[in-house]
Amino acid sequence: MIPEQPVSLSAPPGVTLDGRVAVPPGAVAGVALCHPHPLYGGDMENPVVIRAAEVAREAGLATLRFDFRGVGASTGAHDEGKGEQDDLLAAVDHLAGVLGAGARVAVCGYSFGAAVAGRVALRRPVAGVALIAPALAMAPLADLAELARFDGPVLLVAGTTDTYCPVDALEALGRAIPRATVRTVAGADHFFFGKLFPLGELVAGWAGEVAG
Repeated sequence: MIPEQPVSLSAPPGVTLDGRVAVPPGAVAGVALCHPHPLYGGDMENPVVIRAAEVAREAGLATLRFDFRGVGASTGAHDEGKGEQDDLLAAVDHLAGVLGAGARVAVCGYSFGAAVAGRVALRRPVAGVALIAPALAMAPLADLAELARFDGPVLLVAGTTDTYCPVDALEALGRAIPRATVRTVAGADHFFFGKLFPLGELVAGWAGEVAG
């Protein structure tokens, strides 16, 4: 097992983020991971985020999971997804600096974190995008459909009984993003209770593409 180390990140305006970073030997690519909605208990200790980080490291990627502003030991206050994009950009930059010149950094987000990850991928070149259970029933498809111009590996995954991310909405988003791989986890709801293993297998396939 590759141990994680505590890390402190700086994001504007003067926000300090609490994170955990791990770098497998020889890693030349990594992934920054975003947790679900802070106002509903989301943090970097979420089991889905931890599972995604585990399989990414097994695929050879460095990982950085962190608490958004206002969560846990991170300073600042919740910013409805706007400042949180700056938080993720700070994580991407930090991980790129850890890996060194020529490093590739991807983004992965779960639920609220998926919305943040998708929007950051439109602002900054990243090596790949994984959106786990994006809350498509609560946000317009058009926002994330702009990922059609993204040219790296895109994973869209949700459970077949997820009411926040209905399968038909997930498939519609997949049709709007030609490079997207759309996958579902049979019987899983939005929280993937009892379904972390099959979810991890799907994320691992995407992580392998990012790792090259």
